[in-house]
Amino acid sequence: MTVSTDPGAAATVAAPGGGNPGRNSQSWLAVAALILGLALGVAAGLLIPRFTHPGTDSVEAGFLRDMSTHHAQAVEMSMIAHANSTNPRIVTLASDIALTQHGQIGYMQAWLRDWDLSPTGTEAPMAWMPDSAGSVVNGLMPGMATPEQMDSLRKATGKQVDVQFLTLMRAHHLGGIHMAQEAIDLSDNENVDWLATTMVSGQQSELALIDTLLKEVQAS
Repeated sequence: MTVSTDPGAAATVAAPGGGNPGRNSQSWLAVAALILGLALGVAAGLLIPRFTHPGTDSVEAGFLRDMSTHHAQAVEMSMIAHANSTNPRIVTLASDIALTQHGQIGYMQAWLRDWDLSPTGTEAPMAWMPDSAGSVVNGLMPGMATPEQMDSLRKATGKQVDVQFLTLMRAHHLGGIHMAQEAIDLSDNENVDWLATTMVSGQQSELALIDTLLKEVQAS
């Protein structure tokens, strides 16, 4: 192998790229810019979702909070009927409602936690829905049973358990469907829209069964 003694050749080896310092500086600047851009992109990916989450006074937060409360009463009514009814079809319906709505409460509370929001708010019930004043009666959301009605259901026996449960749950479902349909119209959150649509579909189906069972029980 021939070793050159030419100083120019040595300079070429020592300085890659033909010994052009300016080109090296540009390459390092390009790499640095790329790394900075990647870092900023990652940071934006982490931060932007937080900034785009629904706020505490949003339609979504209000709906999830109110519907969680609404569902909780339906679960309680269903557990009372499940424990005290002797009608197998009503026991099954009560179990289905309790399990479904308890699961939906889990979704709603998880989303509120993910959004760093409190499970309860400071606003009045239904404040998220425009012109909702007429749908709130004595502080109760649409379809919700009064404390007196709940107390009567707890004490009911025999046929009255079935009649009261079905009557109260029918009104409860109608109110819940109204709330869910409003949420679908007002919200632009995909998860909330999906859940509200599921509620409307499920409760409309259960309403048909409730009407059938109520007629049978009242006629017996």
